[in-house]
Amino acid sequence: MPPKRALIFIFATVALNTMGIGLILPVLPDLLTELTDAPLSEAAKWGGLISLAYASMQFLVGPTLGNLSDRFGRRPVLLVSQITLAVDYIIMALASSLAMLFVGRILSGIAGATISTASAFIADVSTKEDRTKNFGLIGAGFGIGFIFGPAIGGLLGEFGPRAPFYAAACLSFANFLLGYLVLPESLARENRRAFDWRRANPLGALLQIGKFPGVRLLLLSLFLFEVAEAVYPAIWAYYTQISFGWGPIENGASLAAVGLGFAFVQGYLIRVVEPKFGPAWTFFISQLANLLSFVGLAVIGAGWMVYALIPFAAFGSMTKAALTGLMANQIPDNAQGELQGLIYSVIGVSMMISPVLMTQTFAVFTAGDTPVYFPGAPFLIAASLIALSIIVCLMALQGQKRPAPFNPQG
Repeated sequence: MPPKRALIFIFATVALNTMGIGLILPVLPDLLTELTDAPLSEAAKWGGLISLAYASMQFLVGPTLGNLSDRFGRRPVLLVSQITLAVDYIIMALASSLAMLFVGRILSGIAGATISTASAFIADVSTKEDRTKNFGLIGAGFGIGFIFGPAIGGLLGEFGPRAPFYAAACLSFANFLLGYLVLPESLARENRRAFDWRRANPLGALLQIGKFPGVRLLLLSLFLFEVAEAVYPAIWAYYTQISFGWGPIENGASLAAVGLGFAFVQGYLIRVVEPKFGPAWTFFISQLANLLSFVGLAVIGAGWMVYALIPFAAFGSMTKAALTGLMANQIPDNAQGELQGLIYSVIGVSMMISPVLMTQTFAVFTAGDTPVYFPGAPFLIAASLIALSIIVCLMALQGQKRPAPFNPQG
C-alpha cells in the first residue's frame, strides 16, 4: 500500500494549487471587460485566447518537466512550480493591460504543467492495482480546490476583480512552504534515468511512449475527453451569466458544488467503483454520465436545473483517472514521469483547442445578430466529442483482454 502521508501531501498540493485557479474564475469575465472595454461576448473571445496561451505552455513544457522529474526527482520540480505560481498571480493582479495578463497566464501554464509530476508521484508510491483509484486523488484535490476556490473568489470579487489574484498568490506561496517542509521524495535513485532532450518534448515523448501497444489510442481518447471537459472553465461564467443572469456569487456557488461532487467521486466513490468494475468499465460508465450532463446543459432553461446535472458531471470525472491507470500500467517505472508529462501535454493541446472552439461557438450563438440564439451549443459539441472518445477507447481495447463482466458483489 502507498504511504498515506505521501498521498495526503500530494492531495494537499493539488487542492491548494486548484484553489488558486478557482479563486479567479468567477471574476475573470469582469476583469476582461475592464481591460478591453468590450461587451461580454467579445470578452469571451479574449478569454479563449488567454486560455490558449496557458495551454500552449502546458503542451510545450509538460514533457520537459516530466523528464526532469525522472532525472532529478519529483520534489524539486513541484517546489519550483509553486513559487512560480505565486509570482504569476501577482503579475495578473497588477495587470494594466491584456499583454500583462497574457504574460501571467504563460507563467501559470509553465508552472501548471507540474501537475504531471504530482501524477508521477502517485505512480511511484502505488501498486499497479491501486494506481487508478489513487490517481483519483488528483481529481479529488481539484474538487476540493473548486469547492473553496470559486466560492471565496466570488466573495472576494465583491471587492473588485483583482482581489482574488492576491489571495491566489498567498495560497501558492503557502503551498510552497508546505511542500518544502513536509513533501518527501518518491522516486528511488535506482529508478532515475538520464535526461534526454530528444525525449523531453511532445513529439519525442509521443514517439517513445507510443512504442507501447494501445497507448496512442488511449491518449487520443483522453484528448477527446479533455477537449469536451474543458467546456466548463471555458464558458461557464459566460454561459450562466447570459442564460440565467448569474453573477460572481452565483457562479462561485455553482462551481463550489461542482467541486464538492468531484471531490466525493474521485476521493471516495472511485475507490468503490474501480475495484468492482476495473478501469475499463469505470471509463465507460463515467463517459455515459458525461453524455447526460452535456446534453442536459445544452437544453435546460432554468438555473436550478444546473444543480440537478452536477451529480452526472461529477460521476463523469472518473474518466481521466481510469484512462491514466490503463496507460500507467503499460509503462515501466523509470518512465512514469515521461508518461505523465506526455499526458499533460495532450491535455495542453486540448486546452489550446477547446477554449477557442467553445468560446467562439458561444460568441457566434449569442451575438446580437445571430440567426440562431443557442447559448448551450458548446455543450452539444462536448457531447459529440465524448461519443468519439468512447469509440476510440473501444478500438484501443480491441485485441487486449476484454473488461471483465460487471460484478457488483466485488
